[in-house]
Amino acid sequence: MKRLTILAATAAAFVMTGASAPVMAQGSEAADTIDGHPNLNGIWQAVNQANWNLEPHSAGPNPVADGLVGAIGAIPPGLGVVEGGEIPYKPEALERLKKNKENMISHDPEAACYLPGIPRATYMPYPFQIIQGGGDDILMVYEYANANRVIHMGPVGVPPIDTWMGTSYGEWDGDTLVVTTLALSPGDVKLPGGELEPGVTWLDRAGNYLTNTASVVEKFTLNGENHIDYEATIDDPSVYTRPWKIKMPLYRRVEENAQLLEFRCVPFSEHLLYGDLLEGESGSEAAE
Repeated sequence: MKRLTILAATAAAFVMTGASAPVMAQGSEAADTIDGHPNLNGIWQAVNQANWNLEPHSAGPNPVADGLVGAIGAIPPGLGVVEGGEIPYKPEALERLKKNKENMISHDPEAACYLPGIPRATYMPYPFQIIQGGGDDILMVYEYANANRVIHMGPVGVPPIDTWMGTSYGEWDGDTLVVTTLALSPGDVKLPGGELEPGVTWLDRAGNYLTNTASVVEKFTLNGENHIDYEATIDDPSVYTRPWKIKMPLYRRVEENAQLLEFRCVPFSEHLLYGDLLEGESGSEAAE
């Protein structure tokens, strides 16, 4: 409990102050193990196109300003990170997927600066930091939107409430950190224009998603000094016909001044979320 309190306080400090997270145990100075387990401390980042689309995909135009800004913001092609290449949706789940794709910007939680959930936080195009000390729990802090989560090291429990980032439980399986995350859900989400929609966790910008009945089991396996073999198995009986898996390497940021910087995206989302109110305000002021 004491360790949990310290980790939570550390995460809160990053969020409230916007301070750059310090580099911990980077590079060759890091101890090989902590309490007999591999030392995962450091700043890591995925280098792929998974946040655009987990499945294999071709390049595409900017989804907001097709043709108006040239190649700026165009969708890069990707080989995909889904084992087998395709997410096994149930036929009835494809309707929500279609709706997501048709409303790629206005419905994507990333556009609104909502917390990304798991596993998406891991492969967004921003670094994240693993803080692993002696004791019970591990902290992961993400540059995007000051997101963070505590990995509760111990048996998988029953989360008290659904949240954007879910509740994560961890254990060591040999040299692999295995993390089970449950209760991923934002609840009802207010869409631009004021419409309420049952929230789902988007897995990428293409609209792939999971619901609050999902379980996500991640595995972090250190592979040499500067790589982690990462995989996540996603099971959601309400959406998929079977569990499915994504796999990718994570790379250590090895530059001397590696650190997490501020990416507070709320100001960037105000017009998307509250544009109608802001325009109304502007009109009222003009009338006065």
